[in-house]
Amino acid sequence: MTEIKKLPKRTDIPVKLTWDLDKVYSSTEEWHIDEKKLLNILNDFKKYKGILAQNSNVLLEGLSTYLLIYRKYEKMAVFASMKNDQDTTNAKYQKLQNEADNLGTKIASETAFFQPEIAHIDDQKYIEFLKNKKLVPFKHFLDDLRSVKDHLLSDQEESLIAKAGNVYNAPEKTFEMLSNADLEFPVVKDEKENSIQLSEGTYSKLLESTDQNVRKNAFKAFYKTYGNFKNTFATTLTAQVQVQNYLADVHHFDSAREAALTENHIPTEVYDVLIDEVHQNLPLLHRYVKLRKKLLNLKQVHMYDLYTPIIGKCPISFSYEEAKKKALDALNVLGEDYISHVKEAFDNRWIDVVENKGKRTGAYSSGTYDTAPYILLNWQDGLENLFTLVHEMGHSMHSYYTTHNQPYQYGDYPIFVAEIASTTNENLLTDYLLENEKDPQIKAYILNHYLDGFKGSVFRQTQFAEFEQWIHVQDQNSKALTADSISKYYGELNQKYYGPDIFNDPEISLEWTRIPHFYYDFYVYQYATGFAAATTLSKRIEDNSEEHTNDYLKFLKSGSSEYPVQTMKKAGVDMSQRDYLKKAFNIFEERLNQLEELVL
Repeated sequence: MTEIKKLPKRTDIPVKLTWDLDKVYSSTEEWHIDEKKLLNILNDFKKYKGILAQNSNVLLEGLSTYLLIYRKYEKMAVFASMKNDQDTTNAKYQKLQNEADNLGTKIASETAFFQPEIAHIDDQKYIEFLKNKKLVPFKHFLDDLRSVKDHLLSDQEESLIAKAGNVYNAPEKTFEMLSNADLEFPVVKDEKENSIQLSEGTYSKLLESTDQNVRKNAFKAFYKTYGNFKNTFATTLTAQVQVQNYLADVHHFDSAREAALTENHIPTEVYDVLIDEVHQNLPLLHRYVKLRKKLLNLKQVHMYDLYTPIIGKCPISFSYEEAKKKALDALNVLGEDYISHVKEAFDNRWIDVVENKGKRTGAYSSGTYDTAPYILLNWQDGLENLFTLVHEMGHSMHSYYTTHNQPYQYGDYPIFVAEIASTTNENLLTDYLLENEKDPQIKAYILNHYLDGFKGSVFRQTQFAEFEQWIHVQDQNSKALTADSISKYYGELNQKYYGPDIFNDPEISLEWTRIPHFYYDFYVYQYATGFAAATTLSKRIEDNSEEHTNDYLKFLKSGSSEYPVQTMKKAGVDMSQRDYLKKAFNIFEERLNQLEELVL
């Protein structure tokens, strides 16, 4: 019999391919020591309730203590989360994650008075307070806290909401546990008739297969597993939507979307303009699907045919070690200092590389102000994972530059710009490969990869954004969300996006069941806006202008010291206008033309 390839246990992974979290905490005992210290600081913080408006020195003391609480907690929370993610079946770290969540809820509850008190300080008194020079470095932070004055409730009401934090987080946690730990996927065959244990990681790889039967069987088996639990997933997603709509309503927002975007001072028009521009450019996606149909010589293009290279098997592949070298070459355009920190990530075990049983699926960059910017991967040899590595490295370098150039209060970047540095890196890698690879087949493959990346980051994520808006509006209008109603809308939306040449496989109507980002409170649209902005930034970096490259590095260093729209303007992209979107679609069309010239 053919041996079934099973995922290794965590304990079987070579240490050099795991992240070194001992640098954060050497043991859970050390974590609990910090927990006790933090609880003492939190208890001491209570004395500031009701007196923050007394004078500028009291405000400064209270503010400093508040920031210290969250600085310590974030380190603890990140450690617990990453330990849990490396093996979600490990009961010890499940427990630590729960303890971190409970601590977070307690902190949120007992600090809930802070922002309302800051926001309600009399304007004239606030101006007088800022004459205290020690408060000046916190001005933007304080201004931001005060900007939501009209959406804050009383101290008691905010405290009650904060105490229910674990309840509000329950839908996401239930989804993650079901998706990452409890689902049992079947065994399928690859091109060589090897038996493969299906997982999120192997599924993505199998969809890239040049054998349509391999793609089809993986697709159907994968969604059959999710479909068996569609009612449960509908319940968790509906609960998440109801939480977001409820919190938006009680805080006097017109919608959950407005509440989410207001957090980063992003006008809702940015969201609407994105969807409108994508709708106008759907013919480009339809044209690309038609090209895929022709080159793959298919009577029908199925959804499982959208990820395999349209020119055949990938002519290039990279092991993890090879990918590291290629990443350094591609990112060299950003300068010696940037490259030195990328090497630091490679050399100091900031990266958890390979998939193991129970490991959280996908990839991400994590960390906090007082830790390294760690990266989680589920490595599979190939071109796609090279791009994933470069993408997550963009996040981590953004974090590195921010934490090393900003004080703690500005030491993280807004979600709105979070996907820009990562996607800029992807664009730089694409341009590097297109410039240095001379083989027409390889160039065609890379163009195909870029177009697929654009499809996934702009078209697909905007489809997700449109879906996310719909489910929230449905609930807001008291219309029931069931597995059938959600699937019906999702299937129709999918058909609209991919056009007349796609066979809208019924399984794809269940795609919403497996997307964790639908639990992230209107996050997905930022993949699309970020990809489009990165198109402009990467071209500026590559134009041999030292000033433009320095503008980009200043963006990486800016953190949250300004609102994101202003930060991006200084970097060279005005995201309040739609020009950056038009430029991105122009590049997509140019590269689609290039691919057609090479292959037709």
